[in-house]
This record gives sequence, C-alpha cells and structure tokens, in this order.
Amino acid sequence: MKGIAVGLQKGHVVSKHELAARPARRKGRLGKRVKMIRELVRDVVGNAPYEKRLMELLKVGRDKRALKLAKRKLGTHIRGKKKREEMGNLLRKMSRKTA
Repeated sequence: MKGIAVGLQKGHVVSKHELAARPARRKGRLGKRVKMIRELVRDVVGNAPYEKRLMELLKVGRDKRALKLAKRKLGTHIRGKKKREEMGNLLRKMSRKTA
C-alpha cells in the first residue's frame, strides 16, 4: 500500500521528474566525424614507433610484455589495455586483408 502515514512506502504519492540529459553525460563519447578524421590521420601518418613495437610483441604472443610497454608509454593500466586491444584489432584487420 502506498500513501499511508507509516511504513516503508509512507508519505504522499508523487511522480518523479524526468530531467533532460545534460551535455556532460556524453562527454568523451566518440562521434562519427571525429572517428572518420582519426581514421584518415592514421592512414596518412601511420603508427607511432611504440605502436609498431607493440604490434611486434603481439605478433610473437608477448601480450603481457605489450601491456607493460603500453602502460609505461600511456600512463595508466586502463589506457594500456585499451591500446593493446586497439593494436590487436589492427593486426587482425591487416591479416584479414592479406588472406
């Protein structure tokens, strides 16, 4: 029972306000324009030297060493994991093109 004076559900029955989403909620989300520009830049300038080294490590199966390198270059564990995953996806995509 709702709307009674005592108990867990006590008090006047009201409906909750639906607030509009604030712009800060989408901060950091990747838009399609930015994604396209980043892909274009990656095609034109290629990979950084540490990214090439990461891919070499991943090719020979040294995943943990690759994570250590990425973590050292990028500063945090989460960024390192993300970069290792990105480079792994790039390798898989390149091997699919050649096959």
